[in-house]
Amino acid sequence: MNDLSMTGLILAGGRGARMGGIDKGLQNFNGTPLTLHTLMRLQMQESEPLSEIMVVANRNLSAYESFGVQVWPDSTDGFAGPLAGFLTGLERCETDLLLTVPCDSPLFPLNLAQRLLDTLVSEEADIAVAAAREEDGSVRAQPVFCLMRVNLLESLVKFMQSGGRKIDAWSALHKTVLVPFDTADVDPRAFFNANTLEELHRLEQST
Repeated sequence: MNDLSMTGLILAGGRGARMGGIDKGLQNFNGTPLTLHTLMRLQMQESEPLSEIMVVANRNLSAYESFGVQVWPDSTDGFAGPLAGFLTGLERCETDLLLTVPCDSPLFPLNLAQRLLDTLVSEEADIAVAAAREEDGSVRAQPVFCLMRVNLLESLVKFMQSGGRKIDAWSALHKTVLVPFDTADVDPRAFFNANTLEELHRLEQST
């Protein structure tokens, strides 16, 4: 048992370049905007309820706010990628831990939060990252599915100020553990991210 509190953060601040520049987080998945679907999946996690859920978005803020959560734009300019979302989340987080998920992987596991938390605590790690099985049988890190301690804020500020933008380059500076979601009971689509409208529609049709 542990008494660590956790905030969820949905990353919806990208350019949506491979969707023609549209706001990906507001595209429908089975009739529900992707970000709202992700929000509901975080609320359904098989663990202690998240203390709060926030969204990082850089466009259409009022649309995201209509989902009933706090919405923050990146604190850095220029669509600087997922790490910019991490930074914004850490700056706003008022709990011990921050759990990040992207808006475009609507089928992520319902035990994501609990398994990342259990491993982070048992390994006394700073960061826990989900890993998923690839078609070739290998297990690959999914770095945007990440649980981190909020005391890493200063480290991330320094890393980004030095020009760093890659999640794995930053996480390598800290004790990071991979949490494999590779058993038979894990949906093979769990960590699939829909980068194009075609991929999104194909994922819809498979559910």
